[in-house]
Parts: sequence; structure tokens; C-alpha cells
Amino acid sequence: MILVAGSANLDFVVRAPHIPAPGETVLGRDFRTFPGGKGANQAVACARAGGAVTHLLLALGDDAFATPIETSLQAAGVQMHLVRVKEEVTGTAFICVSDDAENAITVAPGANFALHGVHLPPLDGFSHLLLQLEIPLLTVTAYAQAARAQGVRVVLNAAPAQTLPAQLLGLIDLLIVNEGELASVANHQGSMAECLAQIKVPCVVVTLGSRGCWARVGNSLIHQRAFQVIPIDSTGAGDTFCGVLVAALSQAQQRHQALQQSMPTALRLASAAAALACTRLGAQSSIPTQAEVTEFLATQTDSTDDPSHGPNPHA
Repeated sequence: MILVAGSANLDFVVRAPHIPAPGETVLGRDFRTFPGGKGANQAVACARAGGAVTHLLLALGDDAFATPIETSLQAAGVQMHLVRVKEEVTGTAFICVSDDAENAITVAPGANFALHGVHLPPLDGFSHLLLQLEIPLLTVTAYAQAARAQGVRVVLNAAPAQTLPAQLLGLIDLLIVNEGELASVANHQGSMAECLAQIKVPCVVVTLGSRGCWARVGNSLIHQRAFQVIPIDSTGAGDTFCGVLVAALSQAQQRHQALQQSMPTALRLASAAAALACTRLGAQSSIPTQAEVTEFLATQTDSTDDPSHGPNPHA
């Protein structure tokens, strides 16, 4: 059983030929709203694509923006621990998606910043606590401290990118970052290997988009190649990866598998789910089912690699 604690937003999405440069106005096309927010996205991915029993601690305003978010979470089977904040609006994100499936996102946190340490529910029965950085950093640290004290594994997706205090890093069992976030957390602009050496966390997963992902488990490196798809919208793909990865690791822990043994399979499942998410519009709306992930993988030959046969992790 997994507890996700984090943000929930209503995404306002415009498709356009390209993402505007500073000072540029671009004539867009389609406009739609989608349930989003890193915490909510990752919870839906844990439950829908990962097949795990999933709870979500979230804060929403008392407004119309909250309704589609709650509906989406309920449909995915996520059990909500909801903090209703009447004096704040529900969090929102404004997203431009380009024709090459890239995106630019601006988030207005709203009610998300009303989550505090006192809101954390009892942690009995949870194997993992999954956190992100769209809620206050002090709150993230308080949740991590509580989980560590109760023997719950702490997973942090360090997004949006920022430098993290040593106190928080010392509480993390698994850190998930992309290249930019890795450099921010390491406070170093060198190679991936140099950045990883700066981070004193037992396990770090680095996502590299079309170049796949790497996991450092202790002193060992594991590489997973990316699955080839025709992307439409990459929004939510990283969150899908995080949710499915943690779901797979939680299920492996229940089978008493060691992390180094379970990580290759978890990376493959997470990468497949993220690839499928790129072929659909929206964040939560793009997350595949567990059956779709299984069916997709049955058609693939990609597998995890020994580091000596994959891309150079020092590059």
C-alpha cells in the first residue's frame, strides 16, 4: 500500500505549433482542461497503471476546479485524504503543448501550499511514501521524517528542480530526478556520474527522456532503454514513470525481493507506462491501465542493460 502526498491541480492546456519564446505571442489551437498536479498524477499512475492500493493526501479549494480532480481520482480507485481549504483556490497549471510534444508549464499552487505536517494520516500499513516538491519544502521534510521514524520507505521526485537541504536528503531512500533536477540537487554542473557522486542517497533514478533512464542502487548502475512511440503530449509522462516505479517496488517488497533484484523490472514497467502516456493528451487522462502496459510490453524486446553496453553514464 502506497501513500502519495502532494499537489493536485486543474491543468489548462493549449496546443500550439511551438512554445512561445519570451515576448512572443503564438496563435494556439485546441484548448482543454485536465486533472493534473504531480501528486495526483503519480497517485493515479500507482493505482491505474501500477495496480497498487494507493492513498493520496491532497489539498483542494472549495471551488469548481476541485470537482474534476476528485472525479478523476475516484475513477482511478485512489483513496483520498482531502484537506479542504476554503480560503484558497484549487491549484492550477497553465500548459502549452507544442506539435513536437514538448511542453512549458506554469503552476499556481493555490491550496496545495496549505498542506502542513499535521495533515499526514497514520502510516500504518504503508510500504512507501511518495513525495514531490509542489507543496512546501518544510511539509515535505516533516512527512519524510515521520515516515522514516515508522519504517516507511521515502521516495522523493525532486520536481520542480531546486537545491535540497542535507536534512531532507538524509531521509530519502529513493530519489527520482531528470537531468536538470539531478544537477540542482547535486548543486553541480558536471557529468551524470559526478552529480550522482555528490548525492548521498542509497538509490537514485535519473530519467533521460528518449535516452531511457539509469538507476544507481548502492554502487551498481542499471540502464533501461526508452521504448519507441510516436509522442503527442509528454505532459504527465514523468509522473506516470514515478507512480509505476514505486508501485512495482512496493509489490516486489511484499514478495521480499531485494531492491537491486526488483529494480530492472520496475524500470521496464515504469518506462513502458511513461511511453504510452506520451501517446495521449493530458496528464491523468493519458495514464494507461495495467493491462495496457502488459499488452504493450508483450510486443517489445527492449530490456535493461548492463552499464558497459549502454550509454556512457559519465557523459
